[in-house]
Amino acid sequence: MAGNGRPATPWQPVPAAGSMKSTMDPSTQALLREIPSVDACLQDVVREPWAAGMPRKILLAAIRASIDALRQQLTSGEPGPNAAEAIRPALRARIRERAEALHGPHYQKVINATGIILHTALGRAVLPPQALRQIQQELAGYSLLQADLETGTRSRRDAIIEWLLHQLTGCEAATVVNNNAAATAIALNTIAKDKEVIVSRGQLVEIGGSFRLPEVMATAGVRLVEVGTTNKTHARDYENAITENTAAILRVHPSNYRVIGFTSEVPLDVLVEIAHTRGLPLIDDIGAGALFDLARFGLPSEPTLPGSIAAGADLVLASADKLIGGPQGGLILGRADLVNAVRKNPFARIVRVDKLTLAALEATLRLFLDETAQAEIPTLLMMLRDKADIEREAKQIAAAIAVSASDVSVEVIEGASEMGSGSLPGHEIPSMLVSVQSSQVDAGELARRLRQHKPPIFTRVHKERVLIDPRTLLPGEARIVTEALIAALGQDNQSGREHKP
Repeated sequence: MAGNGRPATPWQPVPAAGSMKSTMDPSTQALLREIPSVDACLQDVVREPWAAGMPRKILLAAIRASIDALRQQLTSGEPGPNAAEAIRPALRARIRERAEALHGPHYQKVINATGIILHTALGRAVLPPQALRQIQQELAGYSLLQADLETGTRSRRDAIIEWLLHQLTGCEAATVVNNNAAATAIALNTIAKDKEVIVSRGQLVEIGGSFRLPEVMATAGVRLVEVGTTNKTHARDYENAITENTAAILRVHPSNYRVIGFTSEVPLDVLVEIAHTRGLPLIDDIGAGALFDLARFGLPSEPTLPGSIAAGADLVLASADKLIGGPQGGLILGRADLVNAVRKNPFARIVRVDKLTLAALEATLRLFLDETAQAEIPTLLMMLRDKADIEREAKQIAAAIAVSASDVSVEVIEGASEMGSGSLPGHEIPSMLVSVQSSQVDAGELARRLRQHKPPIFTRVHKERVLIDPRTLLPGEARIVTEALIAALGQDNQSGREHKP
């Protein structure tokens, strides 16, 4: 439940308040009697301009849910309307807010002012404009997906993705599935079903949504053999674990955490040599999937797709969004015989991607081929954005708020951005933040009002302050955020929510 008796989403039912009349104070009972019936609310709502054209079912759903939420708020003792004349205005505001949320698209544009570049809840990587143009221009009607223009016969839908990844990494072959967990599962199922796969204990990661690598491996039908310890694994640990039942060695880059201190892992080239000496394939799951070394920009060095291929890995697995900045997907590249075997796996149809993903990924990879990725891909632009540039934008936002909003403390402070989504774990990117604190509206309520803006604006809340990180604002969004903040700070109490005294 969100605050003030609100469900987390507009279609989520509000729990019943229960019968509390015997213990309820008379003033609360009087307020509850002021709540109009569903029919009375409907008669009022249909006359509102904003309700024009809305389906009756949506209006009724919004009314019933809003009445339930208001009753829950009043009976639970949460801050809310405390006078009979405030009940109807508060209810009308709730109904409109909920009805508009139900009537509009759920998957909508939002503004990310959190400073988390790959924000999982906000769609992760922002697609490059070129990817959006390709979808709009080339996929508006029928589109070429898996037909050969020369012969007219059926072709492979991933052929162009394979060619681009060959150019960018030197791999023999490549394909794409719907995410990196799927890439890991189908690769293991293809190569090692009913057999053993060796993994270092320090690499048994848990990925998003509480999915753990051992569980993914079990689902793929392979038996996990753990070697080494959490902090140290040696070459001899792998060598001693290989038996006639071993099908592969798997290296997993722990992209969502860091083990530091007294640690060691076996380098990739050594693992490749161990695997190949024993006639085994080496599968390298590098996670975020960088196409070039980030260290040249002062960021932590991450495994790269070209580097893994050059080191001799037989299959390399990675995300297509994250450090590449494309649509969500899982890349599988490496030896042609292994990639072709993955394509023939029955699971390939279950985890295959659609034309929208393929078109967006093609456009994104072409930017790396054209060597314009750093200037065109939003993820890379945000990651490499100059701190001085962020500070200038932060000062502009702060100055506009200070002039237009009263009873507000606003300042520009040092802070940090994050990559998010398990990329560059533990590394903070220095940034400048706009810190806003109002004597009239608490930080949680101010953040909620910004999320109710059109488009919704997501911020951070820390120590009773709303924090805005310009690093993740796209061109033109700073003005929208500024205007929304000024409006939210000046918003009256029409919905019956309490301001801070």
